[in-house]
Amino acid sequence: MDAQGRGRAGDNNVDPADQWVFDPNTGNYELRLDHAGQAPARPADRKTAGSRRAAGKRGDDTDTRPLPTQRARGDESADADERPGGGRASRRAAGSRAVTAAAAGPASRRKRKPKKSGKQKALYWTAGVVGFVLVAGCGGAFYLYQQLNGNISKVDVGVENDAVSDGPVNVLIIGTDARSGKGNSGYGDAGSVGHADTTILMHISKDRTNATALSIPRDMITDIPSCPTKQKDGSTKNIPGERGVRFNTSLGQEGRDPGCTWRTVEKLTGLKINHFMMADFNAVKSLSTAVDGVEVCAGKDLNDPKSHLKLKAGRHVVKGEQALAFVRTRHAIGFGSDLDRIKMQQQFLSSLIRKLKSSAFSSPAKLYDVSQAATKALTVDTGIGSANKLLDFGTDLKKVDIDKVTFATVPVLDNPDDPATVILNKTAADPLFAMVRADHALAKGKKGKGKKSAPAKKAPPEQVRVDVTNGGGPIGSAQETVDWLQNNKAAKLSTNAGNAPSKLAATRLEYAPNQADQAATLADWMGLPKSALKKSSQNAGDRVPMKLTLGKDFKAPGSPIEAPTETPDGVQNVNADDKNVCAK
Repeated sequence: MDAQGRGRAGDNNVDPADQWVFDPNTGNYELRLDHAGQAPARPADRKTAGSRRAAGKRGDDTDTRPLPTQRARGDESADADERPGGGRASRRAAGSRAVTAAAAGPASRRKRKPKKSGKQKALYWTAGVVGFVLVAGCGGAFYLYQQLNGNISKVDVGVENDAVSDGPVNVLIIGTDARSGKGNSGYGDAGSVGHADTTILMHISKDRTNATALSIPRDMITDIPSCPTKQKDGSTKNIPGERGVRFNTSLGQEGRDPGCTWRTVEKLTGLKINHFMMADFNAVKSLSTAVDGVEVCAGKDLNDPKSHLKLKAGRHVVKGEQALAFVRTRHAIGFGSDLDRIKMQQQFLSSLIRKLKSSAFSSPAKLYDVSQAATKALTVDTGIGSANKLLDFGTDLKKVDIDKVTFATVPVLDNPDDPATVILNKTAADPLFAMVRADHALAKGKKGKGKKSAPAKKAPPEQVRVDVTNGGGPIGSAQETVDWLQNNKAAKLSTNAGNAPSKLAATRLEYAPNQADQAATLADWMGLPKSALKKSSQNAGDRVPMKLTLGKDFKAPGSPIEAPTETPDGVQNVNADDKNVCAK
């Protein structure tokens, strides 16, 4: 790094976090750009320097404290001497500020609370909700972006969506139990390639006012579709699907990559996934340590010799190995099942969100530490496979408040054929999936209040051109729908395109931007929810039809496809802002 980026030429030991200073005029941290490693002096800064001295006063009139970036690293009195390259230069900078402060005269004792920038809000939201992802976005530190880029691992799953979408966003979060990585060899089966051990489908509403996180039980029996996987030599290998197997085998087994879990969840829920993020055991250990621990609650004494968790009843702050033990434990709680462990994970992630939102970005040093920990633990799809793309992604989602994030578990029943597994409870799961597909907030009182968009312009019937395929409706549904469109709606340009190549849980209408008026007309006729409309990024030719695929939710042409607006009975759920959840 050159002298401008580092603070002074030839010094390769300066902590990147120490190159940031707080600018009270903007409320943001900014990168030092002068050769001496100090912020450029400006006449307008003299009063604010005095204010900083007064705000930090502890009983004497001389401000000799370390810079804010130094204090945030933990030891307020000695850390400048203990860090390589952080001694003399840091003390000179602090001394220089003290002199400036003393010359400023009397200062206000009121301490201004700096507002978080839009980028910082995006960062803590993304990191908290996903539990793992975080990138730094302050003051134009390009070299930091480059460093974080090198931390992120990517997998090409054959789908590359844009980082930012104007519709609902579905992010698949996968926690793998692979034993690779430093310090993980002692867990479980040695040499395991890993499974989809913890899987959460995070749905963020179109108006960005609420989010629903669906935990999918790893031992649920389901069908895994065939999936293409990219090999090391660049070729593509198709992994055959399986019927009636554990959900967690959708990753790792038979050479399956995250794209296979991606396709399994789409088939299960009827939701189109935009991106995935995968992390291993080290993510929990490193991120919980980077934020100085996560508060959890035990409703009773917990002692699980298998996960090595041992906690007295009450509240505790866990990090590192103890944090990992907390999210892995199940034998010390409830009935000792994976469903009980899911509740532990939801409690941990909710608390992590709160911690990240309240204090993780209190200083650039903390921002740097958490960014490094998160990006080193991440594997993502190519659509968000860079620090810049992750930042854009987080900025897009920053509107969601913590009290609008709800964790829920996909409802299941005991498997009568195998007590060690569970099966999908379709009675409760189908309306739950429909509710999320329709972009309805899960918990009562959590519905979004975004601005209502203007009604879309509708095309006349004779201009509606559509191919209809049957992807899950009753036999003959495609032809029945075409007959209804032509005879009842005068849509003569509708065509029966036969059966869809695969089954869909939810009916879908795919259209181009220049077909929006046609889509509005057809959606009104068919009673389609907004979640069924999928707009492509490019315009279509004049004679290219829209594509209507009838899913399993299709009943009859013209019969509205409705979704509940309240959480279905039997669905376990907890709000991320609820601090009273305790493991029992």
